[in-house]
Amino acid sequence: MNDFKEMFRHICRAWGWAAAQFWATPLIVLAGVGWTRVPEKHAWQVGLTLLLPLVMLAATLVLEAGTMRSFSHQDERRVRFAWGALTLLAWIAVVGVAWFILDWCNDQIPLWASYLNSRASAHARARVFTYEHIETWLVVLVWVWRWIVVPAKVIPHALASAQWGWRLPWRKLLHMMLNWRWWIGTVIAALVAVLLPSYFFHGEPHGTVAHQVWAVSLKVAGAYLLAMVCWVLLLAWAAVLLTREEHRRKAPGDDALVAAPVGSGPLGEDSVKLPLPESDNDAGGNI
Repeated sequence: MNDFKEMFRHICRAWGWAAAQFWATPLIVLAGVGWTRVPEKHAWQVGLTLLLPLVMLAATLVLEAGTMRSFSHQDERRVRFAWGALTLLAWIAVVGVAWFILDWCNDQIPLWASYLNSRASAHARARVFTYEHIETWLVVLVWVWRWIVVPAKVIPHALASAQWGWRLPWRKLLHMMLNWRWWIGTVIAALVAVLLPSYFFHGEPHGTVAHQVWAVSLKVAGAYLLAMVCWVLLLAWAAVLLTREEHRRKAPGDDALVAAPVGSGPLGEDSVKLPLPESDNDAGGNI
């Protein structure tokens, strides 16, 4: 429960950036839609078509870097905002390459399903390893990699680079990758933000045209709100877990032993008084 309280504390502390995720993202999307509609008859229109993608990319970097940095604690190692935002370009490229590979795998699923089905025995092909079963398994596998594995790997690294640049705490990130709480959060976010909205658009449309327009608008708005809420919560959750790993590395354990010089502590009631060594005169008198 303490981690959840800390997560909402991070969100409340950076409520401005969290709110910007909800209103700035649609503006960037609308700018992208407008970019596809700009004609290229005049020179200024050609220049606008070249400038708009750069503006949208810069706005996205500022929005995401600002949100990630606001969810994290400040320390002396934090880099400048511009450098932290530019490092996100590398992770955007990583996600783009991963999606390209997964799209290629998605196109190869029918071929792979046919091959695996042909390699199974006749009994297995008829009951378990049917073409439909294998195709479904491969589709689920690609979906898991696309919406769970890739985000779970990239988000913590992007969060760290937005704050510390390329001086990434690899050991802390590795510990976070092995933290089951982070994977549970990623799975829940994928199910709520991606899988659940897909069921909004199942079924045949019915009713009047105005009713269908309102229904589609509400479904799109609901899907957008679920996606943005899960995105903000996932960023805050990653910041909480990464901060906890940072504190765990700095603070010693409760039962840790700390070396101290002899006699450095105060002389109290629990102190042990050692006997003074006998002098030579005292030793001779005793003889």
